Amino acid sequence: MKYLCLVYCDEGLLHDSPDAPVDAECQAYAERVQGSGRMLAAEALAPVHTATTVRMRRGNLSITDGPFAETKEQLAGFYLVDARDLNEALQIAGGIPAARVGSVEVRPVRELQP
Repeated sequence: MKYLCLVYCDEGLLHDSPDAPVDAECQAYAERVQGSGRMLAAEALAPVHTATTVRMRRGNLSITDGPFAETKEQLAGFYLVDARDLNEALQIAGGIPAARVGSVEVRPVRELQP
């Protein structure tokens, strides 16, 4: 089953905390998960100030700079994994280096019905 592991953290802590992972550590972890055959995709995201939010309301398109919601933590990246079950997905998420300074939300991917 596919699971999306969404990495959230305060961008300041992601790079400035003593526990903050460095890019090489994150890359090494991603390579280990890839080597296990569980990785479908993984990417780090650009800083939140580069985000643009799109909304469609009553046929009108609205585009605003920045993230959808004001929060202390921002979406920093994701891992899309193929795990046997939720427990395996949680184990993978727990190993993500950024979990030390933020959180990882694990959600099953819902298959769209035709």
